[in-house]
Amino acid sequence: MGWRVPLPGLRPSNLLNAGERAAVRQKLGISQASLRDDHGAPAEADADDMNFAGQHKGLANAEPVKPEDGPKPDVAAVPKTGFRGRYAWIGTAASIVIFAVSLGVLWKLVQTVTWAEMHAAFTAATPSQLGLAFLFVTVSYMFLTCYDALALRQLKLTVPYRTTALASFTSYAVSFTLGFPLLTAGTIRYWIYSGKGLSPAKIAALTVIAGFTFWLGMGVVLGLSLIIEAGQLAALTLTSIRLNQGVGLAALIAVVSYLAWVSLKRRSVKVKGWRLELPGASVSFSQMIVGIGDVCAAAATLYVLLPAGLSFGFSTFLAIYVLAAMLGIASNAPGGLGVFEATILIALSSLPRDQVLGALLLFRVCYYLVPFGLALVMLGAYEILRRLRRARAAP
Repeated sequence: MGWRVPLPGLRPSNLLNAGERAAVRQKLGISQASLRDDHGAPAEADADDMNFAGQHKGLANAEPVKPEDGPKPDVAAVPKTGFRGRYAWIGTAASIVIFAVSLGVLWKLVQTVTWAEMHAAFTAATPSQLGLAFLFVTVSYMFLTCYDALALRQLKLTVPYRTTALASFTSYAVSFTLGFPLLTAGTIRYWIYSGKGLSPAKIAALTVIAGFTFWLGMGVVLGLSLIIEAGQLAALTLTSIRLNQGVGLAALIAVVSYLAWVSLKRRSVKVKGWRLELPGASVSFSQMIVGIGDVCAAAATLYVLLPAGLSFGFSTFLAIYVLAAMLGIASNAPGGLGVFEATILIALSSLPRDQVLGALLLFRVCYYLVPFGLALVMLGAYEILRRLRRARAAP
């Protein structure tokens, strides 16, 4: 087992004597024979050359280096014979298939609607509908800011809420519209949080923990809505009641099992070679509540834009929305574009197609395009203010 020793700066006025240097070398496991000059001859371990000045005071702070921190084998020389290396292409292929099939279905459905009908449905929304829609959009994005706040709490980091709100709102608004969330949202988070002293590793951990918040909320909403509205959903989606109840029960069991798993003791996962400690029961439960609020508010945005006289309630629509959103995420398309719309149109096939399509287009405007434009304005203002502060602080 090796040792990691903090290396203070050179202090020529406080050089160690020969006895002290020998003691330090013994602690570090360095033999005199191993010290050689450029020509291979034994060399004297001079304090200046070894940068040992003052290091005897830092030995008490040395921490053991785990075996995994040592030299790693050449990755290129090790063939990828594991399960992940062999079958990693399956996920990508599934995403492409979902996206392609959904676009084909959507194209076929849209062909039955004329441009005049779609324009009439798009402009048919009343001021009260639009007001409610933007209200629920605001509530949803406020819950999204809590994703980052809970992640920062888990990481024991203190960041002002105004910074958290700016980073989370802008990162989600941009990634929802442009897609590629790891790249777009990660870049914006780094841009804002790095100015507050957060390291790239902490920002990456924050992003992963925020993802757990989203999936906990989705799992609970999906499970409850499938169980409570199993019959209504079966009639709408042409599935069986038992199938809906079974999927809903499985989703709830998965969430409860996760909560029980993290409550027994501290849990951690390894992501790309670094270890992330998962939130405990209290933070995980808070994540679940925040995720439920976000999903319900987002679904309500579309629900209030649908045509009047619906034959089903909000809890039934909630299950349809969650399923459509999950398929959209699986497709890796920006905002689930095409996949989300096709799923909603198929599930609500009993309603006038032009009106549902108009509601979906309005939902895209309210929930994606307007926040995206606002996020760009906020990011521009943030950068201008930051440059002005730097200019004032400069001598």
